[in-house]
Amino acid sequence: MSIPRLYSVIAAFLTLIGLSCIPSCSQAPYDKNAVRTVAVWDLDDLSPEGYARPDLGELLSSRIIETIQKTGRYSVIERERLRLVLEELNLGTTTLVDERTRLKLGKISGAQFMVFGGYQVIGSTMRIDLRLVEVETGRVRKAVQKTASSGDISGWLDSAQKAAEELV
Repeated sequence: MSIPRLYSVIAAFLTLIGLSCIPSCSQAPYDKNAVRTVAVWDLDDLSPEGYARPDLGELLSSRIIETIQKTGRYSVIERERLRLVLEELNLGTTTLVDERTRLKLGKISGAQFMVFGGYQVIGSTMRIDLRLVEVETGRVRKAVQKTASSGDISGWLDSAQKAAEELV
């Protein structure tokens, strides 16, 4: 075999080896069953003056966290970790009104998704709204709304649980 022919065979062989490595360099395929990381913020009280129950945001969020953890599809970032990130960045709670700031904190804490929401009591009705948001893009993946009787705190917790189940 001549030298130029040998170089041609070697070049073809190396090209085949190189091309066979390309698929292994690509990103892993999307696995809908993979466990993702989510952070859940306390729900905001959006009730008008006179109906406000600001103490319930943390309680409702706790039920949402429990529900999400039970699915096994998400790893939930503990609220304490989010608080530590807040302290580290010296951010006050007033700056958290901005959802973009919350998304940045979620990204810093390692969350892929965040759950935002609020509750509102007006007259005899309580309403919960939840949104599952991608941290990287800020895109709302899903939104859910549930209602309950305003005088039934057990019903509020059930509504929070049902909303979380639908959300994830």
